Formats: sequence, structure tokens, C-alpha cells
Amino acid sequence: MKHVQLVDRRQSIGRAMRYFGGMLCLLLVSGSAFGEQCVRVAVFEGSGVGPSSEKLIKALKEDSGDRYEIDRITVDDIAEGKLAEFDVLVHPGGSGGKQGRALGEEGRSTVRDFVREGGGFLGVCAGAYLATNDYSWSLGLIDAKVVDRKHWARGNGAVDLELSEPGVAFFALDEPAAEIHYAQGPLLGRREWDDPEVPDYESLAIYASEIAKKGAPEGVMKGTSAAVRCAYGDGRVFCFGPHPELTDGLEHWIPIVVEWLADERHATNTTATR
Repeated sequence: MKHVQLVDRRQSIGRAMRYFGGMLCLLLVSGSAFGEQCVRVAVFEGSGVGPSSEKLIKALKEDSGDRYEIDRITVDDIAEGKLAEFDVLVHPGGSGGKQGRALGEEGRSTVRDFVREGGGFLGVCAGAYLATNDYSWSLGLIDAKVVDRKHWARGNGAVDLELSEPGVAFFALDEPAAEIHYAQGPLLGRREWDDPEVPDYESLAIYASEIAKKGAPEGVMKGTSAAVRCAYGDGRVFCFGPHPELTDGLEHWIPIVVEWLADERHATNTTATR
């Protein structure tokens, strides 16, 4: 009973911190109570975070004015409850295993609670590995396996994407195709057996070409998912296997996703289909 009361108290404190943080952010942006509320974004900083995080932050800052309040967040910060001060958590490229193990079991549980209670989660490359339920260090935010785990280090380079009709609309494209930088991110696929505890995902983009270096077999990458999303509790999750923030002309995909993750109205349909 004491444990249940403690959890409820933490959840209430978290909701209160998000509310008051949002009000402060609104006032900073507008100077009045009638301005557009800014989005508070936490970018994970710690073991397993690669240099691409700098480009990701730059993608959010460019042409955004004061729309985003961006801060780094560490494992210690998460343990101290500071994640509740943000709207969206971003886990960038690097090593998903190192990021997951750095969080530890308690930190991973805190992240899941954050999303379940209405927060947004963006995983890019390593962060997408982390979001799956395929490893002991995974967050379990999406019901996805990593296809061909043995050859995860399959090389870097440009790959072609094929986008679904909702994907074309989501990113406001003229055609269902795009070229994007790939750097050994996960090839996401659906499980044969559904995990009832973890949400199914909606695939917005699949790989239309492949990279098969370092002994990776050909004919595996094409057709696997490159960009997926789902609802998790009251929150939202979005994962990129490749790197829009490292692709000239696609950097704006990052703020598009962050806006969707922070949208409290949840107007977009996130029902996954199999």
C-alpha cells in the first residue's frame, strides 16, 4: 500500500511540475498569458551518446525562435525526477546498449512512466534500438524486433525510403520517396507473436534500398521499417532508424516529429495496423 501511495504521489508531482514548467515556458516565449506555449525538450546526455546529438539540437534550434526550450538531461537528472519538467525526451544516435545500460532498470522504468503519463519520446538510430522490446536493456515502448541483429553494423551511407500515404502527409512531401543518411540503425520488423504489454507501431517509411557491408547479407534491409510511431499510454513514441538530422534537406523532420510528440490534443490517428 505504501508503494502504491508513493507512486501516485510521484505521478501527481510530475504532472504538477509539467504544468508549472509549461506556464513558465509560455511566459518566457510570449511575455503574456496569451502566447504560444513552447515545447520543453530533453536530449539525453551520457554513455552511448554520439556526436550526431549536436546536429539534432541544431535541427531543433534553426528557424524555431523561442519555440523550443532545449536542455541536456543525464542519468542523475532522471533519477532526481527532472524528466517531469519536460514535454519530450530525445535519445539520439550512438549506442543504444550503452544508453540503456546507463539508465539502468530504475531509469528505464522512469522513462516509461514519463511517456505513459503523457510525455513524448523520440529515438533516433541508437534511440530507436533502445525503444524496442528486443534487448534486456530496451525500454519496451514499441513492439518491434530488430531484423538481422547479428549484422547490425552493416555500414553507413545514403539509402532510399518509401513512405506510406500517412507518411507523405505527415512530412508534407510531394512524393512517397526520400533519400536519407543511414548509419547502422535498426531494421525494425513486427513480431510473429504479439506482445500484449507493448503497443504495436504504425510504419510511416520503409527502406527501399539497402546497405549490406561488413558481411551483412543482401536482400534483408529492403522492406523493413525505417520510421515508426505509436501511442504509449497517454504519451507518444516516434523512432527513426536512419538520421534525418544528418541529411541535407531533411533536418526539419526532427521538429515536425517533436511537434507531433508534444501535441496534447492527439488529433493524429496512432492506431497501428498489422
